[in-house]
Amino acid sequence: MALHLIKLCVGADSIEDLREWVAERVLRAIAADLEPHSVHTTRMVPKRVDELLDGGSLYWVIKGQVQARQKLLDIQTFKDGEGIGRCHLILGPEVIETAAQPKRPFQGWRYYPEEDVPRDIATLGDGVAEMPADLRRELSELGLL
Repeated sequence: MALHLIKLCVGADSIEDLREWVAERVLRAIAADLEPHSVHTTRMVPKRVDELLDGGSLYWVIKGQVQARQKLLDIQTFKDGEGIGRCHLILGPEVIETAAQPKRPFQGWRYYPEEDVPRDIATLGDGVAEMPADLRRELSELGLL
């Protein structure tokens, strides 16, 4: 069973904000003749790398709700210019929308076990992805999605 990470998407007001940011990073990578992916840098290095890279994703909390994920492709450790250990979370270029799930604020990232993650919107049935986000959120809060 895959293990995931969860992190606040600071500065994004919507999934579209996240998608625009990711698209910009992917275009920069392509322009530099690199693989089309995005990178998120974090100070803390996960210890459970093998579990995370066995099908794991980084789930994004936007405005107090888990709303999207990106596949984890790799985790690369390095030291910055001041000698502080950091890591790059190498993420797939696709932002996959998930069912909204409330989440309280926290610092950094957390491990996110498979049994706790929300389902992808695409797996919730016909027409759900086309519903307005507000309606989906309300139905989710009522336990109908």
